Amino acid sequence: MCNLGEAHPARCKKPVELPIDSHVGVSPSRPCNSPQLFHPSAIPPSEVDVSRPPAASQTCIEMAKPYNQVVLFGDSLFQYCSGVQNGFSFQGALQNLCVRGLDVINRGFSGYNTKNALELLPRIFYPPSDTNPRIEYLIILLGANDACLPIATNTQGVPIEQYKENLIKIITHEHIEAHNPKVLLVTPPPLDEIQSYAVDLKNGHKERLRKAAVSAQYSETARQVAAELPGVILIDLQKAIMEKAISMTPDFDHSGPPLGYPEGNKRGALEQLLPDGLHMSGHAYKIFFDIVEPHIKMPEDYYVFPDWRIMNPGSH
Repeated sequence: MCNLGEAHPARCKKPVELPIDSHVGVSPSRPCNSPQLFHPSAIPPSEVDVSRPPAASQTCIEMAKPYNQVVLFGDSLFQYCSGVQNGFSFQGALQNLCVRGLDVINRGFSGYNTKNALELLPRIFYPPSDTNPRIEYLIILLGANDACLPIATNTQGVPIEQYKENLIKIITHEHIEAHNPKVLLVTPPPLDEIQSYAVDLKNGHKERLRKAAVSAQYSETARQVAAELPGVILIDLQKAIMEKAISMTPDFDHSGPPLGYPEGNKRGALEQLLPDGLHMSGHAYKIFFDIVEPHIKMPEDYYVFPDWRIMNPGSH
């Protein structure tokens, strides 16, 4: 291990076992002769032999080059988006779009509302640093649980005024603003109340946990927040899924209640898009991806590490 205080870089007597985290790597063969590879607190002075000349090979610590990030921050609608449903994975498709340029990080927490997300935000996100990659895109999808009704068997609900305030606090939090990300704010998807009520009863609730009309109000509030905060991009998932469901339901009566509302007693294509009335199928995640993709811009030279032709000169 180097000692940059000496006239010549010193060498360690022997390799030293050091902890490795996600941003630090140990290089057992690279000569430790440059300041950027020196970690002054990684090795005690007793392990340094200042009498020996530099060795040809030495263990040293090197900071790994991090990939910047696309972060998915939300509830179960993001937690479950990494799986494959109906042959499609939202997170997989997004990572494929950004591969070798950005890492797609899933920070979806099933059951969370904006109050929970805001409370834990300082522990989930740190400001960017040499060892903490910068968030280039932050995609926020919260509100499905905030819209829960205040019933005796559930306390997830957050009043709509507080929901709006929490969204603003999340987006403008100092740990988020330190990254200066492009923020994509997603409206909660529509609720198929007909099916979700059946699930509520099955789960032991004696009354409705959610109402479609109330959930629609929370989606409208997310639209308001996106319109009020400069630079925030609205991803209107509620509108996109409902429009797709209507297009897939030929006998839908446009003069009546929306699909999934008990007043109309018609699920239509929401049955395929929201199987349990709340969570999305792979078909719905594909709709979601299609409205997010245009906002993820990758420059031509976005590779973090060089192309193989650069690594192997003369190849084509």
